[in-house]
Amino acid sequence: MKPKYLVSLEQVANIDAKERAELKRVTDLFAFRSNDYYLSLINWEDLKDPIRRLIIPNPGELEPWGHLDPSSEHRYTRAPGLQHKYRETALMLVSDACGGLCRYCFRKRLFIKDAREVNKDVSKGLDYIRDHPEINNVLLTGGDPLTLETGRLTEIIRQLRDINHIGIIRIGTKMLAYNPYRIINDPALLDMVRQYSLDDKRIYIIAQFNHPRELTEAARQAVSLLQDAGAIVMNQTPLLRGINDHPGVLAGLFNKLASIGIHPYYVFQCRPTVGNKPFAVPVEESYRIFEQARAVCSGLAKRARFVISHATGKIEVVGKTDEYTFFKYNQAANPDDRGRFMIYKSNPNAYWFDDYTELVDEGRVRGPSGAM
Repeated sequence: MKPKYLVSLEQVANIDAKERAELKRVTDLFAFRSNDYYLSLINWEDLKDPIRRLIIPNPGELEPWGHLDPSSEHRYTRAPGLQHKYRETALMLVSDACGGLCRYCFRKRLFIKDAREVNKDVSKGLDYIRDHPEINNVLLTGGDPLTLETGRLTEIIRQLRDINHIGIIRIGTKMLAYNPYRIINDPALLDMVRQYSLDDKRIYIIAQFNHPRELTEAARQAVSLLQDAGAIVMNQTPLLRGINDHPGVLAGLFNKLASIGIHPYYVFQCRPTVGNKPFAVPVEESYRIFEQARAVCSGLAKRARFVISHATGKIEVVGKTDEYTFFKYNQAANPDDRGRFMIYKSNPNAYWFDDYTELVDEGRVRGPSGAM
């Protein structure tokens, strides 16, 4: 099967003329892209179908809310298409296309303005990585790296493998959900994984399955092929209103992932990006859903961490009482913040870490001999 891509609601037979007219203001601002395979997963009789919410425009996207760059990624750009936020990790934006455009995308600025953050010439980014031996892992993202031609992706990965201090190469992709046939129908892609996912230097595929129904037979086949080729597959997802904001749904996702050998990785608080208000869940409600889901999972299925991908780092939500919410920096742009523990006065209306204003107590991890 080779899915047919659709870039206009006019091509979606299940959306009538009246609805298309109502959604025109949305699609004039936020682009639409999908394919017939992914649209076939929708129950069109259910207007609240979670797969529909994932991919079909929503009038609520026009509600004023959020920022184009809520995690301030621009602060960490060190070379064209290269971000260096955490000491050991470089992020390369290698594609400005996706297999489908998620309605909750936190980088939709790439598709609605001329923000040339993605650079097709990766040479300066690679030079930066070569010059920074503290970097031991690289995340390829975009857009979606698997929209690149396999030869182009292979060349990028070959050059990264020639840099001795790079151990892990990560490929962030939603193609396993949007178009698993991209993997199934491309032996050259699997050959590339076999060649460059080494015993001591692995390629990690960071998938994005948001709902259990995305784990179709084709998706499971694509996962298995990548695993057989030597890749380690992990999953991350934001917690999204109307999609996976029920403990049973989230637990179902965790359990299905674990059963096919995918490691649940991060569950993200939905970023306050322009257009994302329909998908946002307050932080403390998100945490309760997350913990209720984990409570009915096996140890292997409950390894995910619930984090806020903040401008200053990945801030994990680690606990909650009636009065207080507890946070810890799981990763930080400022090395002094790593492991920093923070207690804030509870704020049930908080959608982002910046909404917490009453710091009660904090502590920092100290190194050997008491050094910070």
